[in-house]
Amino acid sequence: MKLEDLSSLMKRRRAGGLSYDYDRFRADPAVASLRWPDDVLEQFLYDFGENPAFMNDYGNVDLHEVTWRLETIPAADFHGMPTGATDVGCIEEFAKNLVHWVQNRPKRSAGTGRSTGRGCARRS
Repeated sequence: MKLEDLSSLMKRRRAGGLSYDYDRFRADPAVASLRWPDDVLEQFLYDFGENPAFMNDYGNVDLHEVTWRLETIPAADFHGMPTGATDVGCIEEFAKNLVHWVQNRPKRSAGTGRSTGRGCARRS
C-alpha cells in the first residue's frame, strides 16, 4: 500500500473537518493494518499524508514494508538530518524567522490538541 492508496480516506478526512479526528482516522482498516505506533501514524499519515511535497518525496514507499523502532538520538545529530528532497531548505527557512512561526503555529483541533496544519516533511 502506498500513500496514494489512502487518497479516498484523506478526502473523507478533509471533508469531515474537525469531526474526522485522529481516532476515527486510525480505526480505518487500511490504516490499522499497518500496525504502526500511534505517534508515527499521526505524524506520518494523519498530519502529512496528503501534503504535496510529502507525497512527492514518499509516495512510492510501500507502507507495509516500513518498520519502526524507538531509539535515542543526540540533539546534535538533528542538524545533519535532511528533509525530503521537495522540502530542501524548509527547516532553515523556519529557523530564520522562528519567533514568527512559534507565534503563528497552526490551529489545534478542538478537544484533541492535535495540529490541523502542515509543516516540513522530514526523513532520516
